Formats: sequence, structure tokens, C-alpha cells
Amino acid sequence: MRRLSAEEYEQRMRAGWRRFGHSLFRPVCRSCRACQSLRVDVARFRPSATQKRVMKQNALAVELTIQTPQATDEKLALYDKFHAFQAGFKGWPLHEPKSVADYVEGFVHNPFPTEEWCYRLHDGRLIGVGYVDHLPASVSAIYFFYDPEERHRSLGVWNVLSVLRFAAEQPFPYAYLGYYVAGCPSLEYKAKYRPNEVLNAQGDWEPFLS
Repeated sequence: MRRLSAEEYEQRMRAGWRRFGHSLFRPVCRSCRACQSLRVDVARFRPSATQKRVMKQNALAVELTIQTPQATDEKLALYDKFHAFQAGFKGWPLHEPKSVADYVEGFVHNPFPTEEWCYRLHDGRLIGVGYVDHLPASVSAIYFFYDPEERHRSLGVWNVLSVLRFAAEQPFPYAYLGYYVAGCPSLEYKAKYRPNEVLNAQGDWEPFLS
């Protein structure tokens, strides 16, 4: 999909496709519907009490810079630190340290412009990095990793809340969070941003959790 435009990808995403780097994919299991595309109704979104606490904790303490993606030693070190932690905490597969070439292929070189969201404390320390597709009529959260030493800040929640706030400012009707899978700790959190919709077997978006 090296020649896919942002407009073309947005159409694919509405039909349940996702991308990572230059790879385009979607579930095709005949007997399983566990992987469900989920999007948040931006205009109607209201943060929960927990999400409000995360907003209050990070609003003045964490600075967000949105820029063009680039590979740096600082980001590679944070990526490896995050994945090493997740291997022990959530049972993710162990992996070799990510090379610059692999990082560039996955996050920097994209078929259309993608935004890199860098979160830093006031002392300049990088504590989170997210990648977001800013599309013609929506936003799509691609990937996020953070410093495990700052887990108390719930940076994953803060990143999604930041994406939703950005979408509301455009304004865009929807923010796409990827696939929701019930029972999978790494994916089921997406349903906590309400109201939201999932793509049904007939290819229509329907209310999920309000």
C-alpha cells in the first residue's frame, strides 16, 4: 500500500481495515468475530471519573509536541524499555532490541503524512510516544509506548484522551482506536471511551457501549 492516499485509507478503515507502516490488514476468520473495529463518537464523548482524574494529573505536568516522525536513540531506548516491561507484566513475547531500520520501517516511513506525538515532563524527559494518522475526516491512533516508571500517570489513557480532544477541535466525528477484543487486556481498554461504535458482520457501524 505504498501508493495509498489518506483519503483511500480512510475509506478502507471505515470498512474494518487497519494499517501498520505500509501493511494493510483486517481479520478474516470465518467462525470468529472477536476482533471488532472500534471508533469513538467524538462529539458525544464524555470522560469517566477515572479518565477525569488522569486529565487532572497530567494536564499541567506533561507537555505534548506533535511533529514529523523521526528515529532517535531516545525513542528506540524507550520503545525497548516499554516492550521489556510488557513481556513480564502482560506476557508479551520477548524481542530483540529494535534496530533503527525496523523503527523507521514501522513508524517513520508511511504512505502518507503521519504525526508523532511526544510526551515529556517539564525537565525534558521523554515519557511517551504515540503515532496518529490525521486523516481528512477522522483521526486514527496507530501505536503508543511509554516509560514504565511513569505507569502511575496512566499515560496510555492520557494519549487516547489527547487524541479525542484533538479530534474534537477539528472537529471530526470519529476517532478510530483499532481493534477491540473482549478478554484481551492489551485491546479491551478501548471500550472504556464512550459512547463508541463497532463494525458488525454486515459491514455497518452500530452502537456498542454508551
